[in-house]
Amino acid sequence: MATRPISPQDHERIATAIRAAESKTDGEIYCVVAHASDGYFFPAAFMATVGMLVVSLAVGYGLEAWWLSIRLPHFVLAQLLALACVLALLWALPGLRIHLVLRRLRYQAAHANAVKQFLARNVHRTTARTGVLVFVSIAERYAEVVADSGIDAKVGQHVWDGVVRDLTAHAGDDRLADGFIKAIEQVGAVLAEHFPVTAGDSNELDDHLVEI
Repeated sequence: MATRPISPQDHERIATAIRAAESKTDGEIYCVVAHASDGYFFPAAFMATVGMLVVSLAVGYGLEAWWLSIRLPHFVLAQLLALACVLALLWALPGLRIHLVLRRLRYQAAHANAVKQFLARNVHRTTARTGVLVFVSIAERYAEVVADSGIDAKVGQHVWDGVVRDLTAHAGDDRLADGFIKAIEQVGAVLAEHFPVTAGDSNELDDHLVEI
């Protein structure tokens, strides 16, 4: 997924796209990009520990098959030293951790962060419950559209799945800003169809991309 930083110019392009989309609807669009949704030290440490145990058992059986012997205290000490080295490496190099975590757990963490941002940014507190969060977590290669209850009653999940596919495709080409702009245009068109702008509509959420 995207690795290139989002420039100030891209931030302005995204803000302009949000304002343009919201000019045609009473709905609200909010965008968040997270560099990572979790530190993953403990899940990675657990997987590393399991891996070390499996390897140590294989080594033990191998030594036995080759008629070699090692005293039990020395064997346990070697296991502990190896595990300590692995944990120290995980602590010093956070970027390694996510590679030891199952994809399902990474997606769960990213989804939980999306829901957290939806609530923390007050996307759920618009007057007509028509807020939409466009969320990307780069480290997990994850994107999601979270829509409030007023929208979910009228728009099927397949619509948001299409938005996510286009967004992740752009991010995979390292064009995350373009992906956000495309997603904003698509979400804006859906909102304009079901919640066209009315007189007296006010802007209830900030029109910019938040990086966390």
